[in-house]
Amino acid sequence: MTVRPLHDRILVKRVEEKETVKGGIIIPDSAKEKPQEGVVIAVGSGKKNDKGEPIALDVKVGDHILWSKYSGTDLPIKIDDEDYLIVREEEVLGVIETAKAAAAKK
Repeated sequence: MTVRPLHDRILVKRVEEKETVKGGIIIPDSAKEKPQEGVVIAVGSGKKNDKGEPIALDVKVGDHILWSKYSGTDLPIKIDDEDYLIVREEEVLGVIETAKAAAAKK
């Protein structure tokens, strides 16, 4: 199944956090918070300006993003047995760039 978000919404697949931290402490599932990091799976066409023309989004498919803690839909959306989240572009705090991606932009 293919999903295309509308307007300025973004379909995101959460990136699971690691089980242990640097000190070697294992955090049980019940104490973990939902990760606020994910990979963009699909993007909408963008908000429309006063003339009705869409304004392109700053994020694109494949970007690793961070979003605010209380943003997006409350419950994950299941598509083909995978959990996804839909967030608005304004809720995205930033794009995580790897060293390779940053070097390629220069």
